[in-house]
This record gives sequence, C-alpha cells and structure tokens, in this order.
Amino acid sequence: MGEVRVIEIKESVFADNDREAAAIRERMSRQGTLFLNVMSSPGSGKTTFLTKLIPMLKGEMKIGEMDVDIKSSLDAVRVADATGVESMQIHNGGLCHIDADMTARALAEYSTEGLDLLILENIGNLVCPAEFDTGAHKNVVLFSVPEGDDKPLKYPLMFTVADLVLISKIDTLPVFDFDVEKAKERILRLNPDAQILLVSAKTGEGMDDVCDWIRTEKSRI
Repeated sequence: MGEVRVIEIKESVFADNDREAAAIRERMSRQGTLFLNVMSSPGSGKTTFLTKLIPMLKGEMKIGEMDVDIKSSLDAVRVADATGVESMQIHNGGLCHIDADMTARALAEYSTEGLDLLILENIGNLVCPAEFDTGAHKNVVLFSVPEGDDKPLKYPLMFTVADLVLISKIDTLPVFDFDVEKAKERILRLNPDAQILLVSAKTGEGMDDVCDWIRTEKSRI
C-alpha cells in the first residue's frame, strides 16, 4: 500500500503578492499619491474614459498614468497625446494580469514623487486582474452598456473587488437592451459597499461625479 503524505498550507498562495501590494499602498499613502487600478473587459472604453477624465483634473492635481498591454504602446501613446501627462507602457509578457511585483518593478522606473494621482490602466480582462492586488488604494471597474446587464453574474469576482463601478457608454442605452436597475441590483448583491456611477465619455454625462469621487478618495489617504 502506498504512503500518503499530508501537508497543511497555512499561508495564502497570494501572500507574497499581498505583502508587496501593502508595501506599495503604504508608500503611495506616505507620499500623498492616490493610486487607482482601472479594470474592465476589452472594448469597454477605459482609454477613452481616461483621455476625458484626466484633463478635467489636471488643473488641480499632478497626474501620472501607466498602461498594461500584452503588445503595442497604442493606449499609452493615446493617453499621453490627449492629456499631456507622462504615461508608461507596461508589457506583461503575454499574461492576463499584472500583479504587485510587476507593479513595483514598473514604479521603480516611474517617478511618482509629487504625484497627486496615479492611474493604472489594467489589461482588458474580467477574470485574472481581479485576482491580484496591485497595491492600488481603490479598484475602479468599467462595465459598458453594450456588454449586457448580466456581466456581474458571469464575472462575480471582478465586481466583488470593485470599490467603484462605472456603467459606461450610457449614451448607447437607447440602442441596447440594458436594464440599469437590474445591473445595479446584481452588482450590489455581490458587493453592497460598491459605489456605482453612470458615465459617458462621449457626452461627458456623469464625469463630474467621477471627479468628485476621486477628490473624496484623495482626501482620505
């Protein structure tokens, strides 16, 4: 009869990542930089949203942006060109996420001293990015109308870790069969503490509310 060994794993497999993330958060808090991790599925409008949001805050905050992609620097260039802020492109080697160690290595190459706000535009994916703490103070999730109001049911972890959910592209509501109240109910069932705002980067609707949320969170660090 074969021998069976039993071992007990007392520590989370994410423990090292969580320690690194906590160190990043402490550093950002100490220097007064609000660090936001922006996540969504591909095509939800993260980059367009940021090109509209950043200019609205540039007059009162010094802002930096980092963009994660498997390949190309298209989004980072787009943000830099549209906003005038320094943007860093992070290539993550084909992975579906960025973790705290990758974030720390990127930050070692990006001077954040003096920044009021640092935005990480995470890779477009509703699964892997939700599993890894990047060291950001807050997780922001864009959830666009064309994706359908059942997205929280299909990708519950993403909405569970979100501090702010932005239902985006609301200018398309007349075109798509999207029930806003049903979407809100599904999000809040998963995460009663989540804040939900409706926005359109195209028309500007709701963008002032996002700026107010950022100002509030900045005052809390």
